[in-house]
Amino acid sequence: MGFIRLITRSFTTKSTLLRTPNLSPLPSPQNPIWAPKNHLHRPPFQPKHHSTLIHTKSVGTQFENPTNVSDSVSDDSEKICKILSNSSGFVGIDQFVDGSGVELSSELVEQVLKKLSNVGALALSFFRWAEKRPEFKPTTECYNALIDGVGKIKQFKLIWELVGDMRSKGLVNRDTFGLIIRRYARAKNINEAVEAFESMERFGLKPELQDFNRLIDALSKSKQVKKANQVFDEMKKKRFVPDLKSYTILLEGWGQEQNIVMVKEIYREMRDEGFEPDVVTYGIMINAFCKSKKFDEAIALFHEVEATKCKPTPHIYCTLINGLGSENRLSEALEFFERSKSSGLVPEVPTYNAVVGSYCWAKRFEDAYRVVDKMKKTGFGPNSRTFDIILHHLIRARRTKEVYSIFQKMRSEFKCEPTISTYTIMVNMFCNEEQVDMALKMWEEMKASGILPIMHMFSSLINGLCSENRLDDACVYFQEMLTLGIRPPASLYSNLKQALIDAGKKDVALSLGLELDKARKTPLAV
Repeated sequence: MGFIRLITRSFTTKSTLLRTPNLSPLPSPQNPIWAPKNHLHRPPFQPKHHSTLIHTKSVGTQFENPTNVSDSVSDDSEKICKILSNSSGFVGIDQFVDGSGVELSSELVEQVLKKLSNVGALALSFFRWAEKRPEFKPTTECYNALIDGVGKIKQFKLIWELVGDMRSKGLVNRDTFGLIIRRYARAKNINEAVEAFESMERFGLKPELQDFNRLIDALSKSKQVKKANQVFDEMKKKRFVPDLKSYTILLEGWGQEQNIVMVKEIYREMRDEGFEPDVVTYGIMINAFCKSKKFDEAIALFHEVEATKCKPTPHIYCTLINGLGSENRLSEALEFFERSKSSGLVPEVPTYNAVVGSYCWAKRFEDAYRVVDKMKKTGFGPNSRTFDIILHHLIRARRTKEVYSIFQKMRSEFKCEPTISTYTIMVNMFCNEEQVDMALKMWEEMKASGILPIMHMFSSLINGLCSENRLDDACVYFQEMLTLGIRPPASLYSNLKQALIDAGKKDVALSLGLELDKARKTPLAV
């Protein structure tokens, strides 16, 4: 691979002249040529704002091509999202569909709705537009994708109206209720989640064990494992006979809460009921021990797995590599990586990513970069998650000048497209570094690629604009949030309101407050 020099260029955004950081690669035989200059020699120091660190465990993959979706459908759905994100609206979509011969299939509409899942109001508008096209016939999957999107903005009245539409067309299925239950649980509406489960029979669906497992899984994953356990105890044997999956759901929930006492209690109960742990159960238990920093117990359980007929999976190795690496037990993490290879497992992308993360925790970025190079040579990645890990740790180590270089190279040299998670990391960093113009550059690049911003990104950008006293721009983006159906957190409006009042714009603050209040009280209409 030849030596590539970064070329700085200027550009304009919102009438402000911006320049990319002047970065050049490090032409050293000991280090990957794509690694940023001086990445080995800058002394690390602590972040100014610890609260701004991105926890990449929760990153999403909004625009990755799902399995079993044709390339043409994936490409067309991205084009439609780009049209919507660039404000040409539904006239632009009409022109695209009519002028290109694209078939507005149910599969295409479903994929667009999934891509719009973080902007529920826009997803609803697109669905209503599609309904007016004679060639479109809504399916269960289309409705379910829409329900998931509007559920994220807590439009539960609308959800039940959509379910009514589905029932009239015979399209309601168990997945529909699984989504509704999950959205109620995520919104902390626990009683409503249980009531949705109980209402299935009214729609001709008698709850089965798989639905019961979905209910306790939704509660557990919404940090309501205590309630999930209560529901489990009330319903087991009276209405459902739990299976191994029922118990593993609770094991995972208590593990996420780092409650090892309950993990062991559920495990004991599971064994008493005659269930033998499988490799998935062992993986969940090992993860629970790692999350609670009980690594000796995790390793001991790993050896127990080896002694059984269960062969440790790549996921189990990843769990141990990630856990040990995050505690700066790098040598042990690497030992498990070598052990996975000697066991006959071919390293997969998640395994390599765990090794990259382990090196990053130890601030050995040059080794992390070499792993990325190896991933490329072997054909296993890297993917956007790989770079999200590196970007997160560079920011954590206050190596922010290197972040933009790596961001550029992930696309130019590795042909790896940033996801919503990647852009969130970049926008947050530039706002925290008081480089709002660069954040705006990232924002526009993101929207040009068809990715729509999420609530956390709006919050970072608006707060950043306020800190630079660019209140007119802050108001524009606040209004855009409301237009997309994204409900801003109270703290965001409070900060913007105070900044406007301090600047003598109390009338603007009051006007925005009225719009926000109206948006909160006005449900989306079917």
